[in-house]
Amino acid sequence: MKRLLLLLLVMATGLSTSHAQEQSIKWLSFEDAAEIAEKGTTKKFFIDVYTDWCGWCKKMDKETFNDPKVRAYMLANYHMVKFNAEQPAPITYKGETYNLVGSGRSTYHELAYALTQGNLSYPTVVFMTEKFEVLSPLAGYYPATPFLQIARYFGDSLFENMTWKDYEASLKPTK
Repeated sequence: MKRLLLLLLVMATGLSTSHAQEQSIKWLSFEDAAEIAEKGTTKKFFIDVYTDWCGWCKKMDKETFNDPKVRAYMLANYHMVKFNAEQPAPITYKGETYNLVGSGRSTYHELAYALTQGNLSYPTVVFMTEKFEVLSPLAGYYPATPFLQIARYFGDSLFENMTWKDYEASLKPTK
C-alpha cells in the first residue's frame, strides 16, 4: 500500500511538473519574432520592453506574467517577445537599422525608442498585429487582472469595433 501511494505521488508530481513546463513562457528575441511575422502567423505579437536594472520589470515578470490566467491567455493569443532596451546589438527592422545610443544612464536602443513611441519608461509593453505592426505601447507596471483585460482588448481584436472607454465600461468591477 505504501509503495502504491508513493508511486501515485511520484506520478502526480511528474504530471504537475510537466504541465507547468508546458505552460511556461518561451520568450522570443525580436529577430525571431520578425522572422515569424515575415512567414505569416495568425497570432499577434507582444513585446516586453525592459532593462536589467528595472525593479518594476522584474515584479511584472514574477507576478503578472507568471499568473496562470495571464500566462495561458498570452500563450494562446500572442507570440511573446522580450526586448532589452539597452542591448548593444544593432537590429534591422523594416529595412532600418537601429543601434544602441547614448552613454551611462542615457543609454537606450533606438528600437526601444521607436517601439515605445518615444516614451522610454520601463516596463513598457507593446501590443502588435499579426503583421508585426505596433498597435499600442503601454508604459508601467500592471497587476495580473488589469493586464489581462488590456491583453484581451488587443488579443481578441476588440479595438477594431470598440473604443477603450466603451470596453472599460463593459467590464465588471473587480473587488
